[in-house]
Amino acid sequence: MTRLDRYILAQLLWVFGFFSLVLVSVYWVNRAVRLFDQLISDGQPMSVFLEFTALSLPMLIRTVLPISAFVAATYVTLGLLRNSEMSVLQAAGISPFRIARPVVVFGLIVTAFLTLLMHFLIPEARAELARRQVEVAQNLTASLLQDGVFQHPAEGITFFINEITEDGTMRGIYLSDARSQLQRIDYTARTALIVPEATGPKLVMIDGQAQVHDQRSGRLSVTGFGDFTYDLSSMAGPAGRGRSVQELTSSELMSPTPALLAETRATEAQFRFELVSRFVDGFAAVAAALIGFSALMAGGFSRLGFWKEIVLAVVLMALVQSLTNTLAGPAMRQASLAWLGAIPLALAVAASMGLIGWATRRRRVKP
Repeated sequence: MTRLDRYILAQLLWVFGFFSLVLVSVYWVNRAVRLFDQLISDGQPMSVFLEFTALSLPMLIRTVLPISAFVAATYVTLGLLRNSEMSVLQAAGISPFRIARPVVVFGLIVTAFLTLLMHFLIPEARAELARRQVEVAQNLTASLLQDGVFQHPAEGITFFINEITEDGTMRGIYLSDARSQLQRIDYTARTALIVPEATGPKLVMIDGQAQVHDQRSGRLSVTGFGDFTYDLSSMAGPAGRGRSVQELTSSELMSPTPALLAETRATEAQFRFELVSRFVDGFAAVAAALIGFSALMAGGFSRLGFWKEIVLAVVLMALVQSLTNTLAGPAMRQASLAWLGAIPLALAVAASMGLIGWATRRRRVKP
């Protein structure tokens, strides 16, 4: 690399590191506040909270890095224009395409890190986070075994046990489920047991009744039962779910077996789209950096400011993201359309090259 490349690349990496740290901190604090309210209110120790926030960091970093690459490229290019460094470079005969080389190298460096995240760290983090969530859910179910205390294990759920015998039998059960806006169901039972199953723990209530309060009509319906099974996974989370597509390794996505399809309850199209996305999303940093650079280069130096070029760059980024969301639906429904996930990236790079070409023609000296 020449001294020019190293000069621009050093600025890009420094600004990228700064904005990445700031954005990750903001996202992390927002996520941590919600996790803190959820876990600490359920009686979980601080170590569980720290573990969950650490496991969520790879997903947060994956979201932030393309944004940071765009901000860094825009900020550094804006600085070069304001300080007339860009004018000096072009006066020396260096074309905008040549100046874009360190921007592309910068994008590829971020892409390498994103690829590592997408193919290795994020699937592992998602799988470990899901496993720990199941363990916490099981601990939450065990915490329900407290007699003489009104408990609220989930929003809209009230649970009370009058007495717990030495053999684990619960006596005098009251369970109120008010999560629905249309009705509230109050269960009472003489005795009950918690039965673990593969799909999650079940509360088996014996010799009781269910009172259904219709919120619209105000009517009360009472139904007696000899035994009734209530799914506790609705408040603690299912314990026996299979892995999701996002938790699978890239090698598993390349050759989905019938067992994997059954475990994830996903289609072959979703498998293929997830695999394509892992490659495409990695190169999103190159597209983001080029958009930020090319939009400002197309406008050139102006004493009136660069707000129009900055707005153009932001609009282009928003259009690329909107197109990505629009094409995700068809690509996830039909396996042969998985390639649609690469269209927004290709269009972003093509638009950036067009803007740089426009900047080159504008600065060409006419004979």
